[in-house]
Amino acid sequence: MEPTSLTFRERAAAALEDPVLRTALRRLESGWQQGRARAAAALPEFEALRDAGVAIKDHVLAHLDLYLEIFERRFTEAGGVVHWARDAAEARAIALEICRKAGAKTVTKSKSMVAEEIGLNAFLEANGLRVVETDLGEYIVQLAGEVPSHLVGPAVHMTRERIAELFARHHGGPPKQESAELVAEARRILRERYLEAEVGITGANFLVAETGSIVTVTNEGNAELTQGLPRVHLVITGIEKVVPTVEDAFTLLRLLARSATGQEFSGYTTFLTGPARPDERDGPRKMHLILLDNGRSAMVGGPFREMLRCIRCGACMNHCPVYLAAGGHAYGWVYVGPMGSVLTPQFAGLERTWTLPTASTFCGRCQEVCPVRIPLPKLMRLWREEAHRRHLPPPVARYGLAAWAFLARRPALYRLATRLAIAGLGLLGRRRGRFSRLPLAAGWTASRDLPAPAGVTFHRLWKARRRNHA
Repeated sequence: MEPTSLTFRERAAAALEDPVLRTALRRLESGWQQGRARAAAALPEFEALRDAGVAIKDHVLAHLDLYLEIFERRFTEAGGVVHWARDAAEARAIALEICRKAGAKTVTKSKSMVAEEIGLNAFLEANGLRVVETDLGEYIVQLAGEVPSHLVGPAVHMTRERIAELFARHHGGPPKQESAELVAEARRILRERYLEAEVGITGANFLVAETGSIVTVTNEGNAELTQGLPRVHLVITGIEKVVPTVEDAFTLLRLLARSATGQEFSGYTTFLTGPARPDERDGPRKMHLILLDNGRSAMVGGPFREMLRCIRCGACMNHCPVYLAAGGHAYGWVYVGPMGSVLTPQFAGLERTWTLPTASTFCGRCQEVCPVRIPLPKLMRLWREEAHRRHLPPPVARYGLAAWAFLARRPALYRLATRLAIAGLGLLGRRRGRFSRLPLAAGWTASRDLPAPAGVTFHRLWKARRRNHA
């Protein structure tokens, strides 16, 4: 998937004019935001659990090579095959070769953001395979020819009416009116695909080094059918998903569901250790795992290392005022919201994505709710600094910041400039008390009036107050 992040401003403006999207995104505020707050309040040790999650992830990142080697050994001993992929192209080629050796014509796929990251669906389809998404949200956006707009709820941007129209067009028959009817229809269609597939592809929420186990988390049970019915199970995930022990995995699982949707635990959490044994009737006959780097090892030793703690819960976007206004598709790539504003430049290149780190109010809500306390505003600021160092923003923005920096480093000159500016604006706006248009403030006055200042700077008011108190 080619990033279109440089058009964020235009996409966000279009999203703000979309009443259907507005209605859809409001559900996040009334649903998952409040759900997380309730779940956190109901667990007295929630903050201590977050600290434990940070410690686990930091420990793993400090010894990532060790735990990956242990995991590979345990996974191989359990009967699985590990493939290492340096980049997206290598991962796609390995996946295609596994599917061809299995004689696959149909592939079922459970939700995997790493598969989205490497553009796996389009690649397999271009090579003659039929790929069927089995997560309900992913299935809906696949029918619509779109990409996911949220980590947890891929179709959160859609309304029930639009989904009913999609199903009627692709499945036949009149549009269904009730959500339960739509779910039943999707279940009927997808169950046929489960039985047809020769290969099932899933992601992994965690990899347990202690046992060589794959951990998947869903609320629909689709991952269990995707990995259990086909002859071959292929897992694709990033190298940062490894954790030392089963206990560590459960610590992070307790954080994951509460932070994502406000649940104590997701409906289906599966630990899968190798393919089916000779005496077992259920499960895949072969199990493959592609461990993807794609820039992650460079992050381990760099300033964005803390981003590798992310457990893909989506809490940052559920609470981000920019995401809740613009939606996920405005970001123009796989990862969206605050976490996407940090990850996308890393994976897709800053030259093609430098607008994303600027898509933040820096209110700090993302860091406040992150279950593993990733300092997202700090990391976005690092990307902003790098973008300016490379001269990627337009000259007006760069020269404007340079002028601001020049003034800010000279307090006397700064006070003089602000005193003159405030006095002038106060004089010009005295009659109406506001400005409907103002040079250099079009982003504000395009949708609201700017209140006219009183004509006196804060510094002068502060000094006067101190004199009065003295």
